[in-house]
Amino acid sequence: MNLKYYEVALLKSPLAPLTFASNETIHIGAFVGVSLRNRKSNSDGVIIKEVLKPDFKCTLIDVVNEAYYSDFMIDVALFISKYYVCSIGEALGLYTPFQNHNHKQDIDDKKTYDTQIELSKGQFEALDFIKKYNISLLFANTGSGKTEIYTKAIEEILNQNKQAVYLLPEIALTPQMERRLKLNFGDDVAIWHSKVSPKKKNEILENLNNGKLKVIAGARSALFLPYQNLGVIVVDEEHDDSYKSTQKPRLNVKDLAIYIGNKFDIKVILGSATPSLNSFAKVPYFRLKDTFYKTNKSFIYDNSSLKLNNQIVEKIKEKLEKNEQVIVFLPTRANFKYQICGDCGKAIECPFCSVALSLHKNNKALQCHYCNFTQKIVEECPSCKTGLLKNYRLGTSELQEQLEFYFQDAKISTFDRDAIKTERKLKKVLKDFNDNKVDILVGTQMLSKGHDYHNVTLAIILGIDSVLNMSSYKVREKALSLAIQIAGRSGRNGFGEVLIQTKNQDFFQNFMEKLDYEDFLKNELDVRGDIYPPNVRLARVVFFHQNGLKAKELMDFYVTQVLQFHKKIELVGFKECDVFKISNKYRYEILVRGKEIKYLLEFLHNIDTPYCSIDMDTLQ
Repeated sequence: MNLKYYEVALLKSPLAPLTFASNETIHIGAFVGVSLRNRKSNSDGVIIKEVLKPDFKCTLIDVVNEAYYSDFMIDVALFISKYYVCSIGEALGLYTPFQNHNHKQDIDDKKTYDTQIELSKGQFEALDFIKKYNISLLFANTGSGKTEIYTKAIEEILNQNKQAVYLLPEIALTPQMERRLKLNFGDDVAIWHSKVSPKKKNEILENLNNGKLKVIAGARSALFLPYQNLGVIVVDEEHDDSYKSTQKPRLNVKDLAIYIGNKFDIKVILGSATPSLNSFAKVPYFRLKDTFYKTNKSFIYDNSSLKLNNQIVEKIKEKLEKNEQVIVFLPTRANFKYQICGDCGKAIECPFCSVALSLHKNNKALQCHYCNFTQKIVEECPSCKTGLLKNYRLGTSELQEQLEFYFQDAKISTFDRDAIKTERKLKKVLKDFNDNKVDILVGTQMLSKGHDYHNVTLAIILGIDSVLNMSSYKVREKALSLAIQIAGRSGRNGFGEVLIQTKNQDFFQNFMEKLDYEDFLKNELDVRGDIYPPNVRLARVVFFHQNGLKAKELMDFYVTQVLQFHKKIELVGFKECDVFKISNKYRYEILVRGKEIKYLLEFLHNIDTPYCSIDMDTLQ
């Protein structure tokens, strides 16, 4: 029997590729089923390459499926595994494979698209700029019509008989974008994200395989669908941290899109009113300041601590009397972030994580936002048994209750992950608000995600100082970007007011009123210098173990390993993680930077322990 031997990457497994045998020739990228010694059922795998007969006995491949992974998918997965330090199987696990080899090699009957969109002079110049560069950044003020420019760029690609993917940072944006894209491209558009039903996903994949779909809009996962002839990747709100995965592989989809664009000659358009410093420094950009509607904004500052005070109440009352709408931003969901004892000063903590439990009054529960541990609300301090519990750090649910007390005739809705759990609920809240059925919308960062609210004349920004005080090199960028994005929701068509509750008035006033965000980015580039990105690469390695001493020993060992690289990489710091324990595992971290990526990756790939997580290009 003339056996052939193949390396197989096990999907979503941290294991390196394993060698299996077959009685028949199998093409590279085939989706196969293989048996592992300690598993009762077959494991899914992908043929990576054919190899010579090894000097050990190999198990036969059990099943060869019709589905397969293209050379393009394998190439990108190999890059992900090397750059983001994961297995090839974990990287390939991101992709949805082609369903079978009988799919049409060319997209179905060529159609001609004419969106009838008339661009302004500034928009036309921006489109011209985008055509000139394979990778470009559209640095356009809120309300300047980025979507129209994207649409015209997509139209040109579709008329070349290619496909387009339109990436959005969160599903909160998809209903609005779905309407706009379908208005221009009809049924050739599909929406893809985690809340789409399995039945609908299968229908989308079938239409992608037979060439009926031309445009896919969606969150991160939309980039990993089986495209036959991808021509453009649009990354809207490219500054948003949601493009960075918090799970392994910890890739940044925006950065991956740039890699794909460069390697495979696919056009990539990044867009934002507040672009990331990394993109601003490294990607050719077009600055578009003109807005479709003439807007005039007035800023009000309140230096009190986080609370609903008389000034805010009076401002809201003034707007409601004119039948105008208000949005209120707060970074914290639930009712309160902490419950702290007035006697002993201890917070009620999660038993599995070193964080305080958040109070959710509607659910009559205290909940951990890290491991989801939930317990009933307690009446007395569990530590001293005598003290009264006080609530701290106002959350969206509590703020809604307080607003309902002051404005009993107003309709008030919450817009956060606790309130928006289904696609239907998401569409209803946004539709009700746009139809003026909701007077005040209270929400977290979801409020800032590019929605058009044409009757909003007051945006209130609370708790922004907590963002500015986070432990990250990006805090100034995050806080200012967030404030500008939320402020941009007010006065989209005429006069708008923005009230910011902060003790850092000079910072926000300087870059939101006196100077432009472009000035901030140039200033921030100087501030970071060669210490933090974009001029250096930064990686964070977290070591974890149920035994805290073992976690610390791992960190200490790899701290010494960094020193072996003789200044080719640099140890920024090492310590307990800010959240020391999550899900009963103690955590220590090291932060490493380097100008030459090869030395940094060499160090990261040499870390040999299952008790760590590696975050290349960390945002921490």
